Amino acid sequence: MEKRRILTGDRPTGKLHLGHYVGSLQNRVKLQHEYECFFILADLHTLTTKPEKSSVEEIATHTRDLVLDYIACGIDPDKSVIYLQSAVHEVYEMNLFFEMMVTVPRLQRIPSLKDMAKSADLQEMPFGLLGYPILQAADILMPRAHLVPVGKDNESHVELTREIARRFNYLYGDVFNIPDVLIGNVGSLVGTDGNTKMSKSLNNAIYLSDSARIVEKKVSGMYTDPNRVRADIPGTVEGNPVFIYHDVFNSDKGEVEDLKERYRTGRVGDVEVKQKLTRALNGFLDPIRDKREDIASRKGYVDEVIYEGTMKAREEARMTLQAMKKAMGISGIWNRISRKAEQARKSRS
Repeated sequence: MEKRRILTGDRPTGKLHLGHYVGSLQNRVKLQHEYECFFILADLHTLTTKPEKSSVEEIATHTRDLVLDYIACGIDPDKSVIYLQSAVHEVYEMNLFFEMMVTVPRLQRIPSLKDMAKSADLQEMPFGLLGYPILQAADILMPRAHLVPVGKDNESHVELTREIARRFNYLYGDVFNIPDVLIGNVGSLVGTDGNTKMSKSLNNAIYLSDSARIVEKKVSGMYTDPNRVRADIPGTVEGNPVFIYHDVFNSDKGEVEDLKERYRTGRVGDVEVKQKLTRALNGFLDPIRDKREDIASRKGYVDEVIYEGTMKAREEARMTLQAMKKAMGISGIWNRISRKAEQARKSRS
């Protein structure tokens, strides 16, 4: 029995951080053993908010960093397909066909698009951003995915994909699976500033590739209980970013419980709590950093992974687009014209 397929991935906008690990990477590492996984390096999607040439020129570096982080965290390119979106040209055609099946008002009802425009400081909605979910549908349906792991806030994107797949199948015949949403038990990780989730743009992130010294510096500056001005004042553990990180990344649960108890009763200072968090984080990140460094030292390896994965994705895309065109009758138009043209040439010669 063939494995069911999953499509997920990231926009190559920079190195990944601990929030990415908690929110998706650790789940993907598990999923690759249960499913046939396609991980998209979604460079076309970066153009929806960053179309400037300077941003485009950074994509190649960001893409390699993304793959380094993937593999360093445990994603196995021998088990999964890691591919570059823009190099799979069939997706462009699929996107065009799907655009004919979706109305503008339907797209305008997707709440996350306005949030994306606001985050990118866009005064008006570009056509490409409005159509972002359609291109995303082409990404999902290209490998005929069965499942799409997303956060709750992106569930509406997959629902549009399901509508497009059903609409296509209704009009032309069954070509696509109707993909299901896979919402894992993973959440977002609060940033080091304590105000919002970890984000590169907000400068509140600890990266998977940060050195031990940088981690120490970032942890020492982390937000904690603002009402606790001295170590002998009882502090709040709940919602405290330092303890949130301890709960997630400190494997010594006895130490964590001891720190919490002493913190609540004013018998431990922030310095000790942060020093032990630094040690726990660096213990967690050391094997990731070591593997990342080893992979980066293999000249051409990352490019080879992207190339081989993209060639596999291209073959899948070729078969999917061929099935689409055959079902629609589009391929038959050109085939008839070219056949008659060839016959006419032969008859004149």
